[in-house]
Amino acid sequence: DGIVPLAHSQDTAGPIARTVADAAVLLGALTGVDDKDPITSASVNKSYSDYTQFLDIDGLEGARIGIPREYYYTSGITDEEKAIFDKVVADLKAQGAVIVDYANIPSANELAQFSSSVFMYEFKGDMNAYLSSLEADSPMKTLTDIIEFDNKNSVDNLKYGHTLLTDSDATSGTLTESQYIRDRLKDLRLSRTEGIDFTMNKHNLDALLFPNTRNAGISAKAGYPSITVPAGYTKEGKPVAVTFAGMAYSEPTLIKVAYSFEQATHYRIPPVLK
Repeated sequence: DGIVPLAHSQDTAGPIARTVADAAVLLGALTGVDDKDPITSASVNKSYSDYTQFLDIDGLEGARIGIPREYYYTSGITDEEKAIFDKVVADLKAQGAVIVDYANIPSANELAQFSSSVFMYEFKGDMNAYLSSLEADSPMKTLTDIIEFDNKNSVDNLKYGHTLLTDSDATSGTLTESQYIRDRLKDLRLSRTEGIDFTMNKHNLDALLFPNTRNAGISAKAGYPSITVPAGYTKEGKPVAVTFAGMAYSEPTLIKVAYSFEQATHYRIPPVLK
């Protein structure tokens, strides 16, 4: 409640922190049931108020980590970054992890090529609900108001257009369109049943390992957790990360393996603040 939305089936609030321990503390403060966010009721008896109990320095010992290689060898990842990821795999092995390579996700290519309409359909209703919760003196009451404001200030506001806004505003906002229902079901099938669930169950995995945040799409559509940890830097100083991802309510396991990796490597270099 209170977060500017994009699409409720994919939006997830989570902590950004300097360390895994800090993230665990923040996550404990975030969990629970929010009456204004009905989906949180599904977390009863599945979430914790204290995730620091899962900070296990030996958390990688015996952990089965799967590598979906199709997410590594794709455009946008340099040879230098690939070398960093290979070093991460070596680090995981050194800490006792069992690496399952290749643990490919069978639906990955289809999901990447599928142009889902879910975002477009959910955005209108979610944005209108958010705007209606603001103070009475807020000038923006609906998505239509935002579009009209952009049109009146096109020089500053429409450098990149707002096709997504107008397309979303043209929907009913009721989420009853057959295309929305079909696409939402397909998203779930490709991200869960034939995606993360399939691969993790097939290989009996504790977590999947992705370069940077390449899992963002599939994890968001599934509604599943992930945790991103610093993994090093390029010669130019660009930070590189890896993400551990899992199935529903696997936060304890993800925190355990991420903390163990972090404590064994300490790749993060604090920035010099001026």
